[in-house]
Amino acid sequence: MDFSLFYFADGSAGERSDGSVGERIGESGGGRYDLLLEGAKYADTHGFSAVWTPERHFHPFGGLYPNPSVTGAAVATVTERVAIRAGSVVAPLHHPLRIAEEWSVVDNLSGGRAGLSLASGWNAVDFALRPEGYAGRKTAVIDAVEQVRALWRGEPLAVTDGAGNPAEVRVFPPPVQPELPVWVTSAGGPETFRAAGTAGAGVLTHLLGQDFDQLAEKIARYRKALAERPGHDGWPGHVALMLHTYLGEDPEQVKATVREPFTAYLKSSFGLIARSAGSILSGFDPDKLRESDIDFLVRRSFDTYYGTSGLFGTVAQASAVVERARAAGVDELACLIDFGVAKDAVLSGLDHLNALREASSS
Repeated sequence: MDFSLFYFADGSAGERSDGSVGERIGESGGGRYDLLLEGAKYADTHGFSAVWTPERHFHPFGGLYPNPSVTGAAVATVTERVAIRAGSVVAPLHHPLRIAEEWSVVDNLSGGRAGLSLASGWNAVDFALRPEGYAGRKTAVIDAVEQVRALWRGEPLAVTDGAGNPAEVRVFPPPVQPELPVWVTSAGGPETFRAAGTAGAGVLTHLLGQDFDQLAEKIARYRKALAERPGHDGWPGHVALMLHTYLGEDPEQVKATVREPFTAYLKSSFGLIARSAGSILSGFDPDKLRESDIDFLVRRSFDTYYGTSGLFGTVAQASAVVERARAAGVDELACLIDFGVAKDAVLSGLDHLNALREASSS
């Protein structure tokens, strides 16, 4: 089992009661990326496989990361070995040329360590950047996999220039890696797993809305599609599973440490997810939910995540989750560490996570 670090912080800004946005108490702008960079250094020197950063827009939840190629470039300058990945690039928001260009720069800065997962996007507000991309976002992802790969290999793309004339363009600078490692991000849809296999890509997923038994079925579908792909070269595929993570020596102390920040983190994401659900579920209006109802749902979510859908507690407790993931066919655990626990506590907890990594690979 590979282990990597995954970032999706709700730490860029806080919402005031009037809906405006302000700084979090005691947080200076210059320190917002300390955990990212210090964690990346730790991962680099302790045998972790990768560091992932996402693409998020216009909301405190994940708002530290509007462009993973920028944060990836920063990670490249402070590391030497660990892979640097996007988890994820929202493909319908960007021209494939721009994706390939930016990540070729990261590949050059890192000496050939770039990789990216492509996602369809789910929050309609994000598509303020490119409204026309929203309707066809599901199919655009697989198209982008092939287009970005071709550009990465140096193949030309036919375009129309600003004067309306046909032209062919290639990506510069040329990347270091001859082939770009690519994943497709799935929220759990079986068809996305199958499509990723058919495309010969990896899968990045999570346990929101699916359990390990359901995940195992989808991974089996993914590997079947991969094996049936024309020209299949025997590559078994790669499935990375995102899990919220914090480990320590005392299980009660761990739970006490994470309860308040993780509950606040879930509450921040609840509003965003509920509004997205409200846009597609007839009759559901998240704004009509009472605060007490939201708090109840968030508390239940905390119990679920803590008990079955995260890496929490001691190394021994987390080992059981690792084995369930392994049995389901997962190849890598992408450990999300920046959900609100104090930076120093998170960094000290990495020693326990590293112990779990070493035990799981022996």
